[in-house]
Amino acid sequence: MCAGAAVAAALPALAQSRGPAEVPVEELMKPVGLPDLALGPKDAKVTIVEYASMTCGHCAHFTKDVWPELKKKYVDTNKVHYVFREFPLDNLAAAASMLARCTGEDKAFSLIEVLFEKQNEWAFGEGNPVPRLFEIAKQAGFTQESFDKCLTDQKLLDEITAGRTRAGEVFGVSATPTFFINGKKLDGAPTMEKFDAMIEPLLAKS
Repeated sequence: MCAGAAVAAALPALAQSRGPAEVPVEELMKPVGLPDLALGPKDAKVTIVEYASMTCGHCAHFTKDVWPELKKKYVDTNKVHYVFREFPLDNLAAAASMLARCTGEDKAFSLIEVLFEKQNEWAFGEGNPVPRLFEIAKQAGFTQESFDKCLTDQKLLDEITAGRTRAGEVFGVSATPTFFINGKKLDGAPTMEKFDAMIEPLLAKS
């Protein structure tokens, strides 16, 4: 998991605790700040909430290698309501999250998937990452003007940061990716086997 120890100074520090193994679903799903980026029916038996940082390699691995199967098996079949929440571990991750939000809710997941797919290109290359981020953003329809406007939207940054702070303080999130399945935290690496083991018994309940 990508820990929050290397958080940039501009983001609030994280307490390095494991946090509770389970949190109240009502509190977890309470609307606060930005609307959730979500897929699948809200009234599904199972709700998965993911907290992720766009510069986290483990998050990219999940999105590339596990998410397609998870989505096909549970989300596309309307068995699971899936919620993606931003938990930026540095300023560059916050910038990428802002761009995803600026595309609009209907396009956000597509850009998130592309950013994770090309994470090595924009997040870990030499020199200034912003031009590389713009090259990807252009493919999602951004102009230089809309790109700059998005990344200077202080209100949006504040709302993303507030969501991250709440996740840390209320739900004990301190690393990414962190998953809650009907309020219960998934332990360890997020494999398809672990998701199946947690989801199937919940679906079987009458």
